[in-house]
Amino acid sequence: MSNPNNIEIEKKYLLKNLPDNLEKYESHIIAQGYISREPVVRIRRWDNDFILTIKSKGFSHIEVEKNLTEDEYNSLSQMVIGNTIEKTRYIIPLSDYGYFELNLELDIFHGYLEGLILAEVEFPSIEKAESFIAPDFISEDVTNDPKYYNSNLSSLKA
Repeated sequence: MSNPNNIEIEKKYLLKNLPDNLEKYESHIIAQGYISREPVVRIRRWDNDFILTIKSKGFSHIEVEKNLTEDEYNSLSQMVIGNTIEKTRYIIPLSDYGYFELNLELDIFHGYLEGLILAEVEFPSIEKAESFIAPDFISEDVTNDPKYYNSNLSSLKA
């Protein structure tokens, strides 16, 4: 749901519990590594697609993406700082909660981050983000906590 100015407005959350029937939602296998943390330069395998992303940090940030070939991804993988993050992402429509234009992206981490579960919601405007009331299965807004930035998670000891 990126807008034409490449500005993303998103919030990140911890969860109290997983939503029911998780298996019914669209899901993707993701592996991502960081070539730089400031600015964030990330390579990502999304199922069978490969993407280079450059983005600033924060609640509202600039994000630019470019498709890569598998060979380019593999070459850039040799430049990854720290660990490659592996996770399964579930796309959960929030229409049941009255937000018909929003999806929750639920990430269940694997490997050295096993047990970590984070959720993000991307908003079309700052006003929508500020008026958002999270569903009951969400516990805490950690948008501004650097501990939960994927770029910082990749630097944790495996």
